[in-house]
Amino acid sequence: MNLIFLGQQGSGKGTFAQYVSARKGLVQISAGDLLRAEVKAETDLGKKAKEIMNAGELVPDELVAELVEKKIEKEKSNGVILDGYPRTLTQAELLEKILSNHKLKINAVINFVISDETTFKRIGGRLTCTQCGKIYNKESNPPKEEGKCNSCGGEVVTRDDDTKQAIKKRLDVYRQQTKPLIDYYKEKGLLKEFDAKPALDELKPKFDELLKELE
Repeated sequence: MNLIFLGQQGSGKGTFAQYVSARKGLVQISAGDLLRAEVKAETDLGKKAKEIMNAGELVPDELVAELVEKKIEKEKSNGVILDGYPRTLTQAELLEKILSNHKLKINAVINFVISDETTFKRIGGRLTCTQCGKIYNKESNPPKEEGKCNSCGGEVVTRDDDTKQAIKKRLDVYRQQTKPLIDYYKEKGLLKEFDAKPALDELKPKFDELLKELE
């Protein structure tokens, strides 16, 4: 089984990708993680990507597609979850070619739907340790001591890109990019909308039902 998970920030798509990966043995593929791994390993592709990012430009779709194809080639026998990829229509078309090259198909595209209010609550309440990177939430998972990390004692802060203004800007960009993508997969009959607003424990049984339908 090969799945695509879409959803705006705070929708829980990454959490569910990990959940399904553990339950079904599917390999989670995040384009961002692949890119960071290549940069860290200083591969030719990684060096090229780093150069582009350092210049303040977006990494070309073709380069990201190359990384995704490399990973799919390695993991295709297990089935994959594409977590947050593709993000644009161009990327979706490149993915079609990749899958066709490997005689694979996408079984479903799951769109995790939440309101902007829920995103602001989940992400706007997010706190990050400046030392170890551990993530907390002001409401649902605050540090034991205000402003101090439970794990390493580092300072816990709201990141600049987690302010309401920054989140709103990212949501606007996301919608602009993703609307054509959602229509594209809807026309193909692959799109499944999943209400991701309730708490995680409430969502898991519903998500298990959806997975059963797809099997």
